[in-house]
Amino acid sequence: MKGRGIQIFYSGLLERSEEFIVRSYKRGPKKATHKSTLAYWKRYLSVKECLPSRKLFDNGPLSNDASTSTTPAPASQTPGCPFSSYLGVVYTYWDSRASPEDMEELWNHPEVLKEWTKSGERRGKVRFSHDDSKRPYLSRVELKAVAEIILSKHFSTKAVKPTVLCALAEVVNMRFVNGVGPRPGIMGIDYSTAFWLYMELGYKAYRIDSVDDLTKPFVSMYFGAAYLAWLSEYEGRERTPQFVVQAFIAGPKNANLQETGPICLKFQQTLSNYEDTKRDEVGCTIL
Repeated sequence: MKGRGIQIFYSGLLERSEEFIVRSYKRGPKKATHKSTLAYWKRYLSVKECLPSRKLFDNGPLSNDASTSTTPAPASQTPGCPFSSYLGVVYTYWDSRASPEDMEELWNHPEVLKEWTKSGERRGKVRFSHDDSKRPYLSRVELKAVAEIILSKHFSTKAVKPTVLCALAEVVNMRFVNGVGPRPGIMGIDYSTAFWLYMELGYKAYRIDSVDDLTKPFVSMYFGAAYLAWLSEYEGRERTPQFVVQAFIAGPKNANLQETGPICLKFQQTLSNYEDTKRDEVGCTIL
């Protein structure tokens, strides 16, 4: 085995592929292209496929402070993956929560492509990041990309910024795919509100048959943007940023401009993760 390792080392002085190196390890460089090492290479690929993504061990959203997070349903376990089984990992996949068209939009997004390539994601099997409790969440890069795609395709005439939607997603549900508590999805829009927006206001780009549909990031973002646009003109008049932010989080009936301080502060802190912010005369970030 020692001699074989030396042989592989010297062969490696020339630029060699991963397949060549792995198959050489089994039977030596001369057998690197022989059919006798093909099964070994295929086994290597199957084991490599099962290894957990580095994203799994990233620090996900903090339960008590989404603004400090560096990144944030059950899905089937990968068949025959001893590593997944051993680690107790049950991955949730992007591809099970987005249409092929939306997935293509994400793959075409430069920042998402860079992030997914770095973490070893593959078309058709893109894993969400998971926190220490194995809850799937969107990274900030993914979240911002989803917001940008939704706004450019469906809200180009509305004065809604992607960074605002991202900050609200963090404040409300910390970017968790399935939501937090009774608020489903990344934006926390409940089913009754989404259904009302769909039926009464004509927001029908995404169909919703059940609350489970709102655990799909693009669907939740779409109805979150629709709700934000509606709140900005609540009861037929233009509303202030303070009102819109608090109304999105607590409901329009509970929005009280005299008590916007804590919510606006948390929103501003979170928004700073996505952009340089400006403040209006009363201290809340301009939408």
